[in-house]
Amino acid sequence: MSESGLAQSRAAMTQRGASTAAIDTFERFYRMIESGEQGLIPEASIAPLGEVETLAGVVASESDRRAALAKVAVVKLNGGLGTSMGLSGPKTALKVRGELTFLDIIARQTLALRARYGVDLPLLLMNSFRTREESLEILAAYPELEVDGLPLDFLQNAEPKLTADTLEPVAWPADPELEWCPPGHGDVYVSLQGTGLLDALRAKGIRYVFLSNADNLGATCDPDIAAWLIANDIPYAAEVCERTANDRKGGHLAVRRSDGQLILRDSAMVAPGEDEYFQDNTLHTLFHANNLWVDLDVLARLLDERGGVLGLPVIVNRKTVDPTDAGSPKVVQIESAMGAAIEVFEGSRAISVPRNRFRPVKSTNELLLVQSDIFEMDEDAQLVATIDHAEPAIRLGSAYRFVPDFLARFPAGPPSLRECTALTVSADATFGAGVRCVGEVVVDRPGPIADGAVLTGKV
Repeated sequence: MSESGLAQSRAAMTQRGASTAAIDTFERFYRMIESGEQGLIPEASIAPLGEVETLAGVVASESDRRAALAKVAVVKLNGGLGTSMGLSGPKTALKVRGELTFLDIIARQTLALRARYGVDLPLLLMNSFRTREESLEILAAYPELEVDGLPLDFLQNAEPKLTADTLEPVAWPADPELEWCPPGHGDVYVSLQGTGLLDALRAKGIRYVFLSNADNLGATCDPDIAAWLIANDIPYAAEVCERTANDRKGGHLAVRRSDGQLILRDSAMVAPGEDEYFQDNTLHTLFHANNLWVDLDVLARLLDERGGVLGLPVIVNRKTVDPTDAGSPKVVQIESAMGAAIEVFEGSRAISVPRNRFRPVKSTNELLLVQSDIFEMDEDAQLVATIDHAEPAIRLGSAYRFVPDFLARFPAGPPSLRECTALTVSADATFGAGVRCVGEVVVDRPGPIADGAVLTGKV
């Protein structure tokens, strides 16, 4: 390892048009991993989060909500391609409710809030160069979304993938774009500044941004949280939810013992041999929903004081240059998590929110759930549960892993799940129209399932 790898990386990022702050942030992380930093958080260095304020305890009037939302903008992280689900374009272009994509639903949720409270509520997508064109084509169906003086999106930065042994930018002539990677969603802060949007939003009177993943349909811009932030002058807030056995691999907040500061520990930050502590949902009882609220005035001050480098913890992500080719060269991707900024903002807080604010679609299991009759979409384009009991656990076999295969096996749409407590499909079965699942259902015989069939027990 030498200065050569860093110099080559800086030159490549400069040529690609990265901002000075983005390049300086990359250099900070580069020097950290060059010195052996792995971004690990040992269990002995932290204490559980403990009691936090709950959204249920927040009281706000309609005028408080309206005044607060007038000072908020929504930013959706939209750089993902959904390759793990067999998609080649933006995951958010996937139809999740009838003919509506994630982006259609996000647009309609935003417009509904504007209409109800009489506010502008800007919507911004943080796109990657791979998701931008198709995403903006979908939003073009909603011309009223544009707010004067603001775009509908901005591009996240890109940085070189580094060869694992030399930390020099990797060369992959077969597909040069695979030589580049996004710097993780912690890049959102640098990108907002580098694109000029941080200043543009503040100039329009926007004080807070609500940041969330675009594939989380529960992450709507809650006016009660906005009013709570302003009433208590909170610089940064992270939403957390009660942790269950299904959330053991998700990141969580903790208290750093050395200074009492709230910090985020993601799975990539767990020290070797300490997974049992990380996954213990009786020890760390709340998980991080990646729904964040950030005071732009404080963010601007911190970036100014730190020369554009916010100083987030590093995440070292080890992969191959071609994710689909395990034999391709091993690389290091330098990343950061936007939620790790909680330790940078003095006075940051956590707020416990209901589970319905965490509705991600990371797999076809979750896709089947949100497409089913367990939910309906109300007039504000929010998913509303149609059941008053626990949602069924969905476990689909490998034949359903990729979206095209999944859709082929549910040609008439998903079965009714309202009376279902669990659905496991281990066989390669194709579901007919009007199928109902009742109780705990296990399908382990391949072939067609007849129209109108009622499935119960082992099929």
